[in-house]
Parts: sequence; C-alpha cells; structure tokens
Amino acid sequence: MTGTTGTSTAPPLPPLHMQRNGFDPTAELREIRESTGVRVTKNVFGMDIYLVTRHDDVKAVLADHERFSNTRPPGFVGAGAPVSDAEQARAQAGNLLANDPPEHQRLRRMLTPEFTLRRINRLQPRIVAIVEEHLDAMEKAGPPTDLVAAFALPIPSLVICELLGVPYADRGDFQRRSARQLDLSLPIPERLELARQGRDYMYSLVSAARHTPNDDILGMLVREHGDELTDDELVGIAGLLLLAGHETTSNMLGLGVLALLRHPTQLAAVRDDPAATAPAIEELLRWLSIVHSGIPRITTTDVEVAGVPIPKGQLVFVSLPSANRDPGFVDAPETLDIARGAPGHLAFGHGVHHCLGAPLARMEMRIALPALLRRFPNLALAEPFEDVQFRSFHFIYGLRSLLVGW
Repeated sequence: MTGTTGTSTAPPLPPLHMQRNGFDPTAELREIRESTGVRVTKNVFGMDIYLVTRHDDVKAVLADHERFSNTRPPGFVGAGAPVSDAEQARAQAGNLLANDPPEHQRLRRMLTPEFTLRRINRLQPRIVAIVEEHLDAMEKAGPPTDLVAAFALPIPSLVICELLGVPYADRGDFQRRSARQLDLSLPIPERLELARQGRDYMYSLVSAARHTPNDDILGMLVREHGDELTDDELVGIAGLLLLAGHETTSNMLGLGVLALLRHPTQLAAVRDDPAATAPAIEELLRWLSIVHSGIPRITTTDVEVAGVPIPKGQLVFVSLPSANRDPGFVDAPETLDIARGAPGHLAFGHGVHHCLGAPLARMEMRIALPALLRRFPNLALAEPFEDVQFRSFHFIYGLRSLLVGW
C-alpha cells in the first residue's frame, strides 16, 4: 500500500507471541527459547507480559492454576476488559476458561458427560453425513472453490450448532461476530460491542431452553442443572462452546489441508492408509499449534520460571507454538512428520483447562480430512502458495481463504 507521500506502508506486526512465518513461529520465539526461556514483551494492547517459550516451562505454568490464575482478581482492569467488577463478573460467569477451581470444576463436572469419548462416538454417523453433504456440494459446484467457506468452516459449525441446539440458520451472524470478536486488530469498543451482541443472542437461546428444554447440551443443562446455574452462567457456557467449537476445528481443517498439500507424500499417506490418520492429526496439531497462547494467566504470588523472577499480579503468556516446536520435547521439531504422532503436545492446553472438546475436535478431523482427500484425490492449490492469506491478528491462527481445485 502506498501513502500520499509515495512511501510504502507495511501492515503492523502482531505482538510477538502471535507472530508467524506461514506455518512457523517467528524466529525470535526460538531465540528466546534457546536463551532465557522467558522474556518481557507486549501484548496486543501494549501491556507488559512475561512470555514463556519452553515446553516444560509452559506445561508447568498450565498445570499450576494456584500460582498462574485464569480468574481476574477484583479491581484488575486490562485493556478490553469490562470496566466494573459487576460487569466483569457477569462476563466471566459460566466461562470455564475464565474460572479456576473450585468454580471451574463445578462447571466442568456438568459438561463432562457430554464430551466423553463414548458419547462423542455416538455422533460419528452424523458427522460422516455432514462431511459427505459438503463434499457432494463441492463436487456439484465444481472447481475452483474456497475450501474454508465450502468445507473447513461449515462442518464444525453445523456439528456444534446441533450439539448446542443453536439454529443453523443463525450461523452466518454468529460466525461473523466471532470472527471479528477474535480479530485483535479491531478497536476495543467494536470487539466489546460484538461480545455484547453475542451474549444477547445466547440469552435468547437460554430463555427458549428454560421454557422448552430440548435434547441438546443447553436443554440438558437446564433439565439436569437448571437450579444450579444462573442465566449468566448458561450464557457463558454456551457462548464458549459455540465460539471454541467452530473456530478452532475449522482453522485446523483449513491449515491442515494446506500443510498436507505442501507435503504430498504425507498427504498420500493420510488419503490411502486409514492407520495413518490418527497420528497425522496429532502431528498436525503439534506442528500448527493454532492457539497462540490461550487465556493469559495472572500470577497470584511472586514466582520464578526458567530462573526469571515474575512478581505477583503480572500477566503471563505461554507460547504454545514455541513449546510444541521445542527440541527438548521432540526431535527435529521443525519437520512435519505424521508418523511420529507427537504424544504430549500442548495444542489442547494442559492441566485443569485442557480442552474439554478435544475428543470432538479429533473426531471431526479424523473423519473430514481423509474423506476430503479420497473424494478429490487430485486436490491441489488453485492459487500460488505465496498468495494464501493467513489470519495474523486473530486469537486463533488460520486462513482467510484457501482456493483449491481437483
């Protein structure tokens, strides 16, 4: 872009913990990991943060909710946070990621039965049908097509809509809101307004579920725990599941396909060998690490990480991409190797906040990726790789679009 003076204006860089070079974390993260392990830098709002980069240190921080808390203490005001304690409490209600034990465990206990592997396995036929419907539509429309819009985004959206009891006809509105709400380059007032709109929408669903609870997660919560949960908590639970349930998996599908297209031998293995799919998913989760850092932690006491002292009341960010590319964790970490399976990666977090929906996300990817590659065995990029647009300023890393042909 050229300004009025004729000089070229480069787009602003995301904060360090969000910086990527295509699939890879920025080289500066590797330099921190190889030197001090922890560095004071800035978040997207210009606030000082302590950034932790090594696998073992990140794992230790995530496992220690007592010293590294997700809960915001009374009086804590960060950029973009609600201005009053009452508003902050309302925004945190029901949000598992914004609460530590015992409140976190109380909420998670109510949801865990819906996300057990046995319960998730019951969804497999429906997920297979959803995938096939979208592949049929792609085939009928013909190439080229935007894989994000035609496949990666709508499949997880439809699954989580059916699970929660959200009308799929509303998906356009909530997808637009969530995508913009997670775009950290937007002005804070706009993102706060989008969050309020999202809560208002979820209140309408909670009200309907209170009146007539159906056979979905929201209906189950009302029937089995309606007396234990406030409307604010139901809104927080449903809003988090809706947001996380489609943004994360959809970005993994889009980026995962692109990664395999850049590694054709490994793509062929996922396409042709059913036994290769599960370990490939784990390696893609590790190698891509689409969640930059998760929810920032706040130190509840003076602590030390990698020999670096961190005072009480400081924001601590963990770099999941750096941790998952740590040579102390896996050999040749920069190499995508679907045969290794990458056990112990931190793409779903760790500790009490380990992703509740991980079994569902894994199932969706295990079904969708090989089905796509088998339906279109000659799948290929329909645009130069250099023209693929990554979503750099988003809370969850991904692609704006992905033009493919077959």
